[in-house]
Amino acid sequence: MAMTMSQKILASHAGKDKVVAGELIMADLDLVLGNDVTSPVAIKEFEKAGCNCVFNKDKIALVMDHFTPNKDIKAAEQTKIVREFANAKDITHYYDVGEMGVEHALLPEKGLVVAGDLVIGADSHTCTYGALGAFSTGVGSTDMAVGMAYGKAWFKVPSAIKFNLTGKLQKWVSGKDVILHIIGKIGVDGALYKSMEFTGDGVKNLTIDDRFTICNMAIEAGAKNGIFPVDEITLEYIKNHSTKKPVIFVADKDAVYDEVYNIDLSKIEPTVAFPHLPSNTRTFDKIGEIKIDQVVIGSCTNGRYSDFEAAAKILKGKKVAKGVRVLIIPATQKIFLDMATNGLTKIFVDAGCAVSTPTCGPCLGGHMGILAKGERSLATTNRNFVGRMGHPESEVYLCSPEVAAASAITGKITSPVGL
Repeated sequence: MAMTMSQKILASHAGKDKVVAGELIMADLDLVLGNDVTSPVAIKEFEKAGCNCVFNKDKIALVMDHFTPNKDIKAAEQTKIVREFANAKDITHYYDVGEMGVEHALLPEKGLVVAGDLVIGADSHTCTYGALGAFSTGVGSTDMAVGMAYGKAWFKVPSAIKFNLTGKLQKWVSGKDVILHIIGKIGVDGALYKSMEFTGDGVKNLTIDDRFTICNMAIEAGAKNGIFPVDEITLEYIKNHSTKKPVIFVADKDAVYDEVYNIDLSKIEPTVAFPHLPSNTRTFDKIGEIKIDQVVIGSCTNGRYSDFEAAAKILKGKKVAKGVRVLIIPATQKIFLDMATNGLTKIFVDAGCAVSTPTCGPCLGGHMGILAKGERSLATTNRNFVGRMGHPESEVYLCSPEVAAASAITGKITSPVGL
């Protein structure tokens, strides 16, 4: 029977010749991920079950990123639980302050995920690694505990939706606009427990960072995972970051898809998701004057070097609008250093932005950018639910780094086109 790319990866890790949508399988894992919020729960379940050893100390990654540097006593206690566990189990890939980054930017940068891998993480945006041709998905802390102990997880094999990409993005349009356009089209449950498989001639015109961003937000359409085919761009990234050997899986030509969407990249415009859903999208012909109090450029969605490079091109030589707070949060220490080395940090500071150490921080309403009642934030993050970034009567608007930078200058939601 013909299989999709995701189904082939699952079949391989389950030791089966084929799998079908809806089938329950037990599969071997290449990596198990947790952070400072979800890992303590998993560790308690791990210990409650009487587990003494992890299945492989090199195949577990624990990243302290959500509330670090620790914002309060509870956050410090949470991190302490994970730190002690990592020390006791001799976990190779434990990342704390000074080494850590936002997990879904850090793991690819460290070369921990490559094409063909099967990855679970106790964080919903684990689907990011589909950009590298891996099957990666978020799970609960109990599944993480089992994964750490046995290196296995149960899966229900997902059916798939194909997104056939053609054309090339316009200037000032990027991967964030693509995924917001798609979520606006199909809705927040449009791909519920399905694999979003991206293909077509347009794929070659998307950078690896565009692909990370698109797969990162697959979960915002309800998807089990998002995945891109492995091409020269993928292999070049893996070669530059990892010593692991990639395994390439290709969907069968007669694979069955629940739906097929044709997306012409050249027709996508800068897009903003209004409160309080990522699917509540509008292009600038339908956006009036929306004044903002805060801009956040960062997160696992858009905290990579190319994101800051795009923002810096717009902000260079300009000033942030009076009364607007602009937070620049690089996703890893390497990105932080590269920004400083290449002059981006100076551009941001000269413009009146605050530059932070890596952290998830304001994305989940954690710290370093919490909103007060009635305030509005424009953010390159991934969710804009009620109270996501602070007070339940605040508002979050999602956008690309290009839109964020343009809006920081004007003090209102602004298109970068023609600025």
